[in-house]
Amino acid sequence: MPRDRAYLVIAQTRGESRDFLAESEEEMKELTESAGGVVVGISYAPLPHPSPSHFIREGKLSEVRTQANQLGGNLLIFNADLSPGQARNIEAFTGLRVVDRTGLILDIFSRRAQSKEGRMQVELAQLNYLLPRLVGQGVIMSRLGGGIGARGPGEQKLEVDRRKIRARIQHIKQDMKKLEKHRELLRQARRDRRFVQIALVGYTNAGKSTLLNALTGAGTYVENKLFATLDPKTRVLNVHGHERILFTDTVGFLKNLPHSLVEAFHATLEEVVMADFLIHVFDISHPRVEDQKAAVERVLQDIGAHEKPVILALNKADRLNEHDRARFQNRFPEGILISALKKEGLQGLLLKVDVFIPRSVPPQAPGSPAVA
Repeated sequence: MPRDRAYLVIAQTRGESRDFLAESEEEMKELTESAGGVVVGISYAPLPHPSPSHFIREGKLSEVRTQANQLGGNLLIFNADLSPGQARNIEAFTGLRVVDRTGLILDIFSRRAQSKEGRMQVELAQLNYLLPRLVGQGVIMSRLGGGIGARGPGEQKLEVDRRKIRARIQHIKQDMKKLEKHRELLRQARRDRRFVQIALVGYTNAGKSTLLNALTGAGTYVENKLFATLDPKTRVLNVHGHERILFTDTVGFLKNLPHSLVEAFHATLEEVVMADFLIHVFDISHPRVEDQKAAVERVLQDIGAHEKPVILALNKADRLNEHDRARFQNRFPEGILISALKKEGLQGLLLKVDVFIPRSVPPQAPGSPAVA
């Protein structure tokens, strides 16, 4: 299937920081590439007052249409969320498909989910997103079926009406409640056997999956793309005689992660909430590491995990020179410099983990069974 040729529209609303345009452009490029598209051009749109009908003014929209057509674009991607009416009006005005930021993230999620539960969570989020975007006499998304933003819950569900979509949403919620009970039984069994649960959290593409692989040999899928891992993976590791230690890799966070996605992925984020403590992995080679760290902390606040003990894993230290290593160590004195890719600094990280392990959890006796 040919790659979508995306033309990005980076809107800057009132109150955004001076660096917002550059940050948003970089993020949208990465998201588009992660969704399998190629960016052919970009327009910047100062937006003190968003238009209720078209989001940006028609004069600017005419300019966007012309430039996108000249560059062979077949898709407009906005860095903001659009109302259903705005998206429809922009499509009618430009003759191009339109995807907003949440739609783009959902498209990536639909590509990444592998487990049954992950696919259900994605479908639930997609259906809730698509429901208010139904148009006409109960006809849904006739344009769907291929390309970014068109990766729906399945061909058999595309030509359905609102009633059937609502029924599907309720069915998924019921199935997820059953899985939630199953997860609680698993967690109770872990508590009964006095396992310690450690959740790896961090900005998307910070290196959490690489770290899980480096620590446990988990074989978790790793790719240099946003949201490469969507389904949580849990593995056992012996930490200085403690064999009852579970490490869980979780979905990466993102700046201004849409609240609807946080709600839809409650089951995944539940692993963070229920963990004994967290390892916050962040990419210290990234130019906006401080912003990414703050974004993760905001999501932890939103899900009620902000008061959990946290170990800071300063990842990708192999990309820094000695001066920058010293600077970051001084900036985060409690952090541990590591390179999950090169397996550097992992012993120091595990020593820190050993300190955080509750003293009530004894080392596993020789010959005792470990959990698979």
